[in-house]
Amino acid sequence: MRPAVTIICFLVTIIFQTGQSALIETKETVWAAVGDQASLSCRFTEDKNIIEISWRKVLPDGEKTLATYIKDFGPIVRPDLEEKMDFQYESLQSCSMVIRKVMEEDEGCYQCLFHTYPKGALIGWTCLKLYELHGPFITISRSNSPPGSVVTCSATGRPVPMVTLTVLHQNLSFSHYNTSRVTNNNGTITSTTTVLLSALNSTQVECSVLVQTAALRELLVTVPGLTETSDDGLDVEPGSNYNFIGKFMLRFQFFYLQFESFTSTCPCFSKGLFVVAGLVLALCVAALIFVSLRKQAEKRYCCHSV
Repeated sequence: MRPAVTIICFLVTIIFQTGQSALIETKETVWAAVGDQASLSCRFTEDKNIIEISWRKVLPDGEKTLATYIKDFGPIVRPDLEEKMDFQYESLQSCSMVIRKVMEEDEGCYQCLFHTYPKGALIGWTCLKLYELHGPFITISRSNSPPGSVVTCSATGRPVPMVTLTVLHQNLSFSHYNTSRVTNNNGTITSTTTVLLSALNSTQVECSVLVQTAALRELLVTVPGLTETSDDGLDVEPGSNYNFIGKFMLRFQFFYLQFESFTSTCPCFSKGLFVVAGLVLALCVAALIFVSLRKQAEKRYCCHSV
């Protein structure tokens, strides 16, 4: 008979607690960003003779009372929590707890207790969960085999950040789409999405990151096309002044080395003359670069003026 009596008492206890919880309206889970403010609230749905309201934090070794509001005496808050938490009581039927600058130690479940007469305490439960998000971050590099631009977008947070890359062009799509996740020592997770974009012209790529209830974060970048990017990753137009200057610098380096070889074997050239000749050539290159940049600036100014 004893096992049967034990089971019956256990079921009656569950039904009784469920009925108590139904009398208290509260949010089962409240999400908040690390460092932000979190608000937990409870509301008693029936008109009972409530004489006291208490907030408790559920810990592994039991519950810890945080604050109490007594009908005849007002609020009583733990001294070490006066700057950390703010307890608000609209009436004895409703109460809320505001936690400032929530940290990992604030995460967990809380109880709101409505002490009634003569039925005793009725308990509501609400749990605080934290999220954090850092990013998104985008890097772009070149790939020779297969040819294209490797676009990588990453974000770090908890729970797992969802990272999505989108090409903003109707006739283009990514290839070699890959996503990986790494768990860090502090409990956060780094999600990384890597794609290969093979486009002849520059293309806009958007990275969006989402974690739990946080607002969607987006980052837009322009990826250089295959015909617009040189081997060293710099944007170079085939007919631009920069291209001309680059070719001139290569020729200057070639002739300078030839001149150095010649003067080292010819006794008629002194070391001072060699230095002077080198400075003259360097000044010529600097003057050419200045003139080229000035012409390009004037061209842009004219175009904008029109």
